[in-house]
Amino acid sequence: MEFYNKPGDYDAINYIPETHSHGTKELWRTFWLLLGITLLDFIIYFVMPHTAFRNFIFIFFGIVKAYYIVGAFMHMKYEKINLALIILVPTIFILGLITGLLYEGNALTYCK
Repeated sequence: MEFYNKPGDYDAINYIPETHSHGTKELWRTFWLLLGITLLDFIIYFVMPHTAFRNFIFIFFGIVKAYYIVGAFMHMKYEKINLALIILVPTIFILGLITGLLYEGNALTYCK
């Protein structure tokens, strides 16, 4: 009777499972990127005067952050293109509606 294991045999006492990252490296990279964009948002908010360009920067950064949140944390970047378009196309129409309403309400021309 042998009490030692040969190389490649299963050892129930000294078994160490293989470790996998499960994508945590990518999630942390996305977290730090979102944190950097948010800090840049705060810096711009307190440094730049109130203009339509500053509003455009905030909207642009918001869209970029939403892209990373939906892609990384909601796993949308691994989905098929049809599902992504079902979510993306109405969002583009809503952004166009908001832009049109801001323009017609003179909010884009009279920013102080």
